[in-house]
Amino acid sequence: MTLAILCSGQGTQHPDMFALTGDAPEAADIFAAATQALGGRDPRRFVKEADEAELHANAAGQILCVTQALAAFAALKDALVVAGARQMLAGYSIGELAAAGCAGVFPETTTIDLARCRALFMDEASGPDDGLAFVRGLPRAVVDTLCLRFDASVAIVNPDALFVLGGTKEGLRALCAEALNLGAAKAGPIKVNVASHTPRLKPASARFAEALAATPANRPSAALRLFSSIDAAPVLSVPVALEKLAAQISQTIDWAGCLEACVEAGATNFIEFGPGRALAAMAGDAFGAPARSLDDFRTLAGAKEWLAKAAS
Repeated sequence: MTLAILCSGQGTQHPDMFALTGDAPEAADIFAAATQALGGRDPRRFVKEADEAELHANAAGQILCVTQALAAFAALKDALVVAGARQMLAGYSIGELAAAGCAGVFPETTTIDLARCRALFMDEASGPDDGLAFVRGLPRAVVDTLCLRFDASVAIVNPDALFVLGGTKEGLRALCAEALNLGAAKAGPIKVNVASHTPRLKPASARFAEALAATPANRPSAALRLFSSIDAAPVLSVPVALEKLAAQISQTIDWAGCLEACVEAGATNFIEFGPGRALAAMAGDAFGAPARSLDDFRTLAGAKEWLAKAAS
């Protein structure tokens, strides 16, 4: 088996997102670092006590998603080593930073602090009414025309003609209404309050590049093939890893290409660390491969059992 590990982006945080990882002893230091990044609020309690606005605030969302991916990787690390002789990592939006942490580019605590800084820079660069929306079922050329008309940009290209768009919330509402008029299967807002992966956030890319340059980093683990989301290319060196982590804040993510690159590199199974299972669903639907999310399992033991069966 060649396993592709997918680190999730924002938008699907939920109160039970740490149900499997929260008590894992291997993740104790990760949750301690996340508590500090959240201003002293333990993320395991935060997700249960926070209201909808707090849960989906940009800074909290980025910290929570990175924490979940790192905790899942730590808790499943032994099972992952046994399950797959070859493994690869890819991350969706903030998940790309999490994937870099899992690949050893940064220590876990540093990765969480970088998520906090990344969110801060994005918030400061973003307009007060900026956000994201999605359109499914229209050709890219039509979507590009709508973006020009409503001052939006394509933020993420997903399989099955699913596009994430960034712009002002007012402009995105109008764009989605017009997309539905033109025959889109679905269109609507996403619970993210910045126009991630669009030129609106170029100042945030520049500031994050400076923060990354000042952060000690390691070459990605040779045991894990790490992919960049902006061009679906393997990340083999520290300079490339840092450059692309900064650039993806304000450039379009080619997630469809990233999944395809995993398959071309031999991926036969996918596991998404969550929260949510959107990435697993995309991979399974697009390539017909076994694809599960950690959210699918009731226990870590169940996830480990699936990994062992997939490898047999």
